[in-house]
Amino acid sequence: MANYLNPGNAGFQEIRNAEYVDKSELIGLVNRTIRTPQKLSCVSRPRRSGKSFAAKMLCAYYDRSCDSHRLFDDLAIAQSPTYDAHLNRYDVLYVDMTAIIGEVGTENLIAHIKECVTEELLLAYPGLRAEPGFMSTLANAVETSGTQFFMIVDEWDAPIREAPHNAMFQREYLEFLRLLFKNSAQTPKVFSGAYMTGILPIKKDRSQSAISEFQEYTMVDPQDFAPFVGLLEDEVRGLCERCGGSFERMRDWYDGYRFPGVESVYNPNSVMQALRRKVYRSYWAGTSAADSLLEYIRLDYAGLSRTVAELLGGVEVPVDVDGFSNDLVTFRNKDDVLTLLIHLGYLAYDPERETARIPNEEIRREFQKSVREVDRTETIARVAASVRLVEDTVHGDETAVAVEIERVHAEWPSLYYNTEQALRSTIKLAYFSYADHYLRFEELPAGAGVADIVYLPKRDSPYPALVVELKWEASASGAIDQIRDRNYPKVLEGFDGEVLLVGISYDKGSRPGHRTHICKIEAV
Repeated sequence: MANYLNPGNAGFQEIRNAEYVDKSELIGLVNRTIRTPQKLSCVSRPRRSGKSFAAKMLCAYYDRSCDSHRLFDDLAIAQSPTYDAHLNRYDVLYVDMTAIIGEVGTENLIAHIKECVTEELLLAYPGLRAEPGFMSTLANAVETSGTQFFMIVDEWDAPIREAPHNAMFQREYLEFLRLLFKNSAQTPKVFSGAYMTGILPIKKDRSQSAISEFQEYTMVDPQDFAPFVGLLEDEVRGLCERCGGSFERMRDWYDGYRFPGVESVYNPNSVMQALRRKVYRSYWAGTSAADSLLEYIRLDYAGLSRTVAELLGGVEVPVDVDGFSNDLVTFRNKDDVLTLLIHLGYLAYDPERETARIPNEEIRREFQKSVREVDRTETIARVAASVRLVEDTVHGDETAVAVEIERVHAEWPSLYYNTEQALRSTIKLAYFSYADHYLRFEELPAGAGVADIVYLPKRDSPYPALVVELKWEASASGAIDQIRDRNYPKVLEGFDGEVLLVGISYDKGSRPGHRTHICKIEAV
């Protein structure tokens, strides 16, 4: 088995030996493109979202040096009419950019790939004529073997990420990709198809994709590949049933990505880690992905600090994703930073509303930790104010709570107050540091009604539970009465700690200079 030419099916065999979720229908999508103008696919996903698993699956399926029927005959792809037509029918060129960079670095990357691939082709086809031009050698190999190549490039953007400031190397690397995939004379002869994975979409060159022939499927626009971004809800439910996990906790921690036609997508690595370890927490910690979040949210772009606070408060923020240059260093404004965070998986994107939000508890924790390390005075002050607000609430300081909520409302005049929902947004912004001690639930069925917001203490927290009722142009005392009359604390049956009832009201008709927010806090 070679390193680049026809690597075999051992990688996918190893995947199947473990707890496996059938994602083989992705092969059917790729099969539809073979030998068509759409045969070049670039699928960008965040770290640890199954990109390399997909690449190994495709290697096992297309590689003609092995027989992979036993790995696929029991999977969904076996029911496809294209299954046998393409199974083990191609010479596969498999290039793992991250592994190669780890071996030779970036300086000799392209020369190393060309040399190694040529050597393996000469060994496989002794009569092959090697040419000075790399594409000519590949074309000769196709003529000699009678078989086109299917090329798989795993982590295509690793060179861009590893040498973010080396413009000369990046140009050389993009020219190599153009040589392979933008050669009108030889690309159609050499390749039946290609599949590239990466974190970033293809690098833009003068505002256009550097390799425009590729069909791109991204976190902003995954199209038909949306079901393969991560694990779907039914898949997670099935895993929990088989492995003894809590589906409800999985949903709270790892759900949250949404795409047209696909409502719930979970981070696959985090789900599998939680099942193996029986611990629900953030599995981004300690990764380069988690470390990079601090770097990006501390960038000094107008409105970015405030937007991060809005995201932590559970607010969806508008974002323009069109201007992003698809690298880690070229930022013009906060929209470019937010777009990068979408591609990195820190934010979920809603294409219909053109907004971004923190997708789940796992990512929110990473934001929370990173925000505390930001060294900008404005951000530090916001964090301190939110922490103090939680403390004031717990200690029953009604005046301090009302003053802080009033301040947050004044700071975010874009939250036009004309509904109770706007008041809820202000409360979420004000209490964005709640996760130090609490889990937050909204619109929670409780007693004879629905509690607006419930903050439930974490297992190791000494804090009381908070049942919050919001009132629009009504009294805070009336909010407390409603909590009691409708028995909202019933939702906390089984919780043996202290429970505080928090009523917060807003009266837009208050006289000038008078507080418009009122807070009442009572113990059950």
